[in-house]
Amino acid sequence: MSSFGGIPIDMQALGIDFLVSSANKCIQGVPGFGFVIAKLDTFKACKGIARSLSLDLYNQWETMEKGKGKWRFISPTHVVRAFSQALDELRKEGGITARHKRYATNQQILIAGMKELGFTPLLADELQSPIITSFLYPDEQFSFNDFYYRLKEKGFVIYPGKISGADTFRIGNIGEINNNTIRQLLQAIRETKE
Repeated sequence: MSSFGGIPIDMQALGIDFLVSSANKCIQGVPGFGFVIAKLDTFKACKGIARSLSLDLYNQWETMEKGKGKWRFISPTHVVRAFSQALDELRKEGGITARHKRYATNQQILIAGMKELGFTPLLADELQSPIITSFLYPDEQFSFNDFYYRLKEKGFVIYPGKISGADTFRIGNIGEINNNTIRQLLQAIRETKE
């Protein structure tokens, strides 16, 4: 879900029948709908087995095929338009490979800077994804809430951790940001720590 558009994925080589993603995340559109990329013959085998009307993807696809792109229900036109614009911007950037390189560079700069500031990544470098990076709390006195609000005052929003076995917080490396944005974030963190 989070990586499509930001990490090259060879569906054929990996034997993927269905890929589900959303209009936001690495596509950099706005949230509002999901989409499925599927092998057509595998997808057609799903006809009639949906467990709900709203999630009947086959029926939605069939309606769009017969209606020349018409949605079964009210279409989220503003989100679809934003998605189209986001795809145009992805192409202009140089495609998924170029976007992945930008995200990876963002993440490498972030990791190096955070280590310099005394923060330890949750995962070893070779296990890191360029999408989002988790960091361990630096010590027992660390208050994520204070850290969060002080960064927010400087124009940066980070995320709480989602790991039950460790105290962590997360920083996203994706979106319309570049290495200068990451350097500005690191400076804000440096000022917040002082």
